[in-house]
Amino acid sequence: MKPDLVERLAEMPVPRYTSYPTAADFSEAVGPKGQAAWLGQLDPAEPVSVYLHVPYCRQLCHYCGCHAKAVRKAEPVEDYRTTLEAEIALVAAHLPARLKIGRIAWGGGTPSILGEAGLSSVLGMLKKHFDLEDDYEHSIELDPRMLGRDLCQALGRLGINRASLGVQDLDTVVQQAIGREQPEEKVAAAVRDLRDAGISRINFDLIYGLPNQTQESLLTTCRSVVDLNPDRIAFYGYAHLPSRRANQRLIDSASLPGPIERLQQASAIASFFIRAGYQAIGIDHFAKPSDRLAAAAREGRLHRNFQGYTDDDRPTLLGFGCSSISRLPGGYTQSESGIEAYKRHIAEGSLPTRRGHAFVEDDHERATIIERLMCDFSVDLGQNAAGYADELALLRPFALSGLLTVRANRISMTAKGRPYVRTVSAIFDRFRSQGQNLFSPSV
Repeated sequence: MKPDLVERLAEMPVPRYTSYPTAADFSEAVGPKGQAAWLGQLDPAEPVSVYLHVPYCRQLCHYCGCHAKAVRKAEPVEDYRTTLEAEIALVAAHLPARLKIGRIAWGGGTPSILGEAGLSSVLGMLKKHFDLEDDYEHSIELDPRMLGRDLCQALGRLGINRASLGVQDLDTVVQQAIGREQPEEKVAAAVRDLRDAGISRINFDLIYGLPNQTQESLLTTCRSVVDLNPDRIAFYGYAHLPSRRANQRLIDSASLPGPIERLQQASAIASFFIRAGYQAIGIDHFAKPSDRLAAAAREGRLHRNFQGYTDDDRPTLLGFGCSSISRLPGGYTQSESGIEAYKRHIAEGSLPTRRGHAFVEDDHERATIIERLMCDFSVDLGQNAAGYADELALLRPFALSGLLTVRANRISMTAKGRPYVRTVSAIFDRFRSQGQNLFSPSV
């Protein structure tokens, strides 16, 4: 493949496809009334998954692209907790019956900023209105700098059984450039304290494409990560969107690796973790072969949601908190991203839905095609292939370049083409004729 083609494909801005349609394609045509109707359509016999968003951090890192806000005082956090609990009760009032929860995930921000009492209070509100399945997964995203033995013990008492540590990079030069200085010893202590608390399932979140990173520095980080022995590793490509994220303007764009270097970094990372015994999962995850995510990938049960790759096959996701997204029978809904607007809706007794998307039949079919490509690097269009003649025509240059094959209506990414699976997926996305500048590079 010609170098100029590699660079063009690597630079092409496309979605990460944690959903289809993507959140960028939601509209204000869906509001509180639409969400209320969809909540009422849920099957009482079908367990749901729950996501709880806590938008606060003690400080905002330069690279962060999440809906998060720095806070020093306790009062805003406490007010938010109260509102979050009120939202849980409000949503429950729209449900047809008392539902079961099969999975709980805390994200942010830094959810542990609520402390043991705050986390316990929110969990108590969930238990008041929902039933928990016996073997439910209970995960939380954590900042190693905010952890200590006491907090880890508290998380264990609350039933947390999977923790995702925001490691990002262990190189001190890179840490200084992204405004997140955390010694390797701090990360190691966090892992030790979590395991001592009985939280044995440990995920690491890391990022490539950051300022001042090199292949050599990344591989040094990878070696340290393997020594700490996490069950899963997510190694995301940094999305530099300073026009949308003011904090990212603190990063010197000239210090960022170019598209070819990003591609080389991703390749070196994958090769390292595979040699270390991890199983590659999709475009940016790795897991121990014994992990449930690895088993799901091997068995064709891998899925994609707003937390990335998952073995969660529940069709319904209830999102609580500002900016959170729910997937319901009728479509997607997203809450107000502004904290004050979110709180105002709840105080008025109204669902905080700001926008969303109502499914049409074409959405389900295209969503399946994109998810299988993103998860399996392959999809069989079967009898529906005739309806995708235009898309198949657009894939011919990829086939001629050796990036994929099309045989008997099955599209399969080659080893060389897998880094560009997001670009191939975008061909099946009917919304991608506009708004391309909203997304990060494909690699």
